[in-house]
Amino acid sequence: MLYDVHVELGDRSYPILIGEDVLSDIGQLTRKYGLSGRCLIISDENTRHHFGDIVSESLESEGFKTSIVSVPAGEASKSTATFSELQSACIEVGLDRSSFIIALGGGVIGDLAGYVAASFLRGIPFIQIPTSLLAMVDSSVGGKTGINLEEGKNLVGAFHQPTFVLVDLNTLTTLPEREMISGMAEVVKYGVIHDKLFFDKIEKEYKSLNALGDKQLLADVIGRCCEIKAEVVSKDEREGGLRAILNFGHTLGHAIENISGYGSNYIHGEAISIGMVYASVLSVNHSGLAQNEADRIKTLLSNIGLPVHAEGFSWSDLRKVMSVDKKSFNGTPRFVLASDIGTVSINNELSESDLEASWKLIL
Repeated sequence: MLYDVHVELGDRSYPILIGEDVLSDIGQLTRKYGLSGRCLIISDENTRHHFGDIVSESLESEGFKTSIVSVPAGEASKSTATFSELQSACIEVGLDRSSFIIALGGGVIGDLAGYVAASFLRGIPFIQIPTSLLAMVDSSVGGKTGINLEEGKNLVGAFHQPTFVLVDLNTLTTLPEREMISGMAEVVKYGVIHDKLFFDKIEKEYKSLNALGDKQLLADVIGRCCEIKAEVVSKDEREGGLRAILNFGHTLGHAIENISGYGSNYIHGEAISIGMVYASVLSVNHSGLAQNEADRIKTLLSNIGLPVHAEGFSWSDLRKVMSVDKKSFNGTPRFVLASDIGTVSINNELSESDLEASWKLIL
């Protein structure tokens, strides 16, 4: 392995294993970490085509009885209907409390399969095998699982930690360029919220990362993102305080995703990029962030190829969605604001006029 990060949560601690050509090791690793019984792999149709057989054959070579089911790729699959279908699939293939689930895919699959595992028979183990950059650096780590409702993103779900996370860098070679760029939004986020030197590094190296030209650099960047998230989650597993800093850019970003139809116009990282620009504007006006530092954030996102302006949205529609977002408090949205790159805090005391005025600055 090129990188090994641990999420420390007592008897629910687990490793994040990062390497190249490691998918074929999944059977041995599953034995090593104590799982047994029947396995259901949940994937999307695209990922199953590329990697389903490799994972299935590795598990079966270690004696695991394995089934695989796939859902359409995209955020629309994080629905109550798909969730119900997958619960039925668990019964059809004969899962019981000795069984486990593998989430093979990007963030949508990790959230969806993790929630199936969290709720089936009141909880069975699962393994995360993220195949998108976004999932590798963010959504596969920390135990948040869930689905969307028409009213908002991730409003139904559970905290359910994986047994381990396996990251194979080579799966990124099949990722569309748009998805790779989208994942970079979360990479930038970690620099803004926790590590200014890491932000500096991304400013210098983003072209190499986008091109997948340096696997050790890629492993180091993914590993650092996982270290930051593991540190935060270890201190605040259920988002009682500190973990909320991981939502930098997500308050507005989730509203954009909701209104634009979950992937129809903006995929996750693109929406979060706009949300981070908005949060940076708020930070200049209300948290002491220097204008040149806000400009650095916006410029880096733009240079990576992410959107930095919001077009075609009504502020009143966005504000309505933010009021029911799970991050809101008594209907008031909470924002993560930066006082410097690498230092942030939570603010839920911004006035309606402040919020709308800052919105107009990113149009």
